[in-house]
Amino acid sequence: MDRRITLVNSIDRTTWDARPDTPSRIVFAASLKILRYALDGAIRDFKQDLERVIIDRTATPADFLDILANLSEKFTGDVVYVQDKERGYLSASGRGGNRILYALNADDLGFYLETEALVPMRSVAAA
Repeated sequence: MDRRITLVNSIDRTTWDARPDTPSRIVFAASLKILRYALDGAIRDFKQDLERVIIDRTATPADFLDILANLSEKFTGDVVYVQDKERGYLSASGRGGNRILYALNADDLGFYLETEALVPMRSVAAA
């Protein structure tokens, strides 16, 4: 069975759990411009099963809002913006197809990324 895709633009590729046995296949976009192109193309042309997009400290808040404002209605996955180690935002589909924006603190970000198996779980001793 094909794994769903998580499209990531990050300043640190070593953070991510890109092993072949993880639930979501992580595909890295080398730049924000490539991420935008891949996001549009995956939905419009290639019909890829894009589960989520993560922008990890590579864009400004204005860039993130611009991506959300131009997001295809066909994309129902999450868009996560990691502003820095302490805060980020999650845009998710809500009822009726509208998107909801959640503010996330460092613990929320860690919980989301670990729960979705996108980063290695922190040990209890390290938490």
